[in-house]
Amino acid sequence: MPGKFEIKKATHGQFYFNLKSPNGEVILTSEMYKARTGATKGIASVQANAGTAARFEKKVTKAGKPYFVLKAANHQVIGQSESYSTEAARDKGIAAVGKVAGAANIADLTKA
Repeated sequence: MPGKFEIKKATHGQFYFNLKSPNGEVILTSEMYKARTGATKGIASVQANAGTAARFEKKVTKAGKPYFVLKAANHQVIGQSESYSTEAARDKGIAAVGKVAGAANIADLTKA
């Protein structure tokens, strides 16, 4: 089973997407977009940039938990991970995004 991008609509009307691994876990969440087309372009940007290790920035929350962001070539954040318990788990999350994003299906849950 391949990974999957799910486009969703937030309660305040903006759009975002999650990238899910083949086991169904969310491995990347996008920024908010005013229009569905923005979310679609964001997915294309993830697919274009996820294979480049330099596009991932490793960070730490204020509480000391590791996480990462994925940036486009223009250095804008495309998506962010959850916080992880260890740096090794974060690094596995980065590898999962790189492996899954390119072939992931897209499900537009806003049209349901």
